Amino acid sequence: MTVKFDATDAEAAAVRKIAKRYAHLARTYGDTRKYRAIKLHATMDLLAVNANGCPLDFMRMQDADDFNLLHDVCGIDRHLDRDSGKLLDCFVPRFAKQEMVA
Repeated sequence: MTVKFDATDAEAAAVRKIAKRYAHLARTYGDTRKYRAIKLHATMDLLAVNANGCPLDFMRMQDADDFNLLHDVCGIDRHLDRDSGKLLDCFVPRFAKQEMVA
């Protein structure tokens, strides 16, 4: 199955801001990967989840406190099936939109 990464311009802009903030937090808390690698990884994960069955509320996520932002991005990283773009193990991000696509 092919993973989709479709996003509107507004969603893509919000994801870039979220990924940038996440990369900064990750480095602050000890992630040893390069900043750009962390940012790219988070960007792709967020876009994949959003386009493949779990729409995310990026506007709310942008305004989230550090703890809740880290919860969602780290949880997505841990539970994302990279072959399908779907979340596994019943993980639901805190900033998932109310209606989930089956």
